[in-house]
Amino acid sequence: MERTGQLPRSEGLALAAGLVTVVLWASAFVGIRSAGRVLSPEALALGRLLVSSAVLGSLALVRREPLPMRGDLGRIALYGLLWLGVYNVVLNEAERRVDAGTAAMLVNVGPILIALLAGLFLREGFPAGLLAGCVVAFAGTAIIGFATSQHGVAAGWGAGLCIVAAFAYAAAVVVQKPVLARVSAFQVTWIACTVATIACLPFAPALVHDLAGADAASIAWTVYLGAFPTAVGFVLWAYALKRTTAGRLGSLTYLAPPIAILLGWAILGETPPTLPLAGGALCLGGVILARR
Repeated sequence: MERTGQLPRSEGLALAAGLVTVVLWASAFVGIRSAGRVLSPEALALGRLLVSSAVLGSLALVRREPLPMRGDLGRIALYGLLWLGVYNVVLNEAERRVDAGTAAMLVNVGPILIALLAGLFLREGFPAGLLAGCVVAFAGTAIIGFATSQHGVAAGWGAGLCIVAAFAYAAAVVVQKPVLARVSAFQVTWIACTVATIACLPFAPALVHDLAGADAASIAWTVYLGAFPTAVGFVLWAYALKRTTAGRLGSLTYLAPPIAILLGWAILGETPPTLPLAGGALCLGGVILARR
């Protein structure tokens, strides 16, 4: 029996995996910012998917992973197309039109959409604490977006792309969750990465062209993005999602913007102003509220 005040073991493992995932995804903002100066959005998406597919595919061969049932394969393919394909390409494209702060603010509509969609389609309900925490955390990301925004959301096309990315990400989580009851986190991520890679192969000429003029740092960042935020991050995400509700896990992603600011300060030497720090504190408070 669990002691009062302690998380059940499965929930504790889900929380730990989710936190590591959020840190890896936050670090991706730094990598995308750096590599995106040389690689086009489509080339960068394909490059990181090729790396992640190679890493996960090699492990699958060693582990001799069997294929899931046909019905599950279709759902995994849809998840891969939505999140690893559409989301990555659309967000990369959006960040050429709106700055990172505005993009983070708009994409963080995603956890609220996850909570709503999970309540409707996964029968997770609409816990008041979860919804209140999402609203508080979103207010924090809005403050971060406002403080770090250079151009606001006047670039309507870029803002629209961010919303498309948020819907793709939220829908992918709802598609992914039921499959994890029957298929391992590794299998789901491996197959999804493979499907997304195949879908992005038309961008191969752009990748070859961009790599020809790329410096070592851009190539290193692309490899990092594929191996860690994508391969490791998405496996850990699936592991966590299998052990908790989609709404609660989605609320953790509100920690990504403040963590990205801290990583930008540590790696790129960008000193964060006071307002984003206040927004980060609000994000943290919202996540704590949502998880209670």
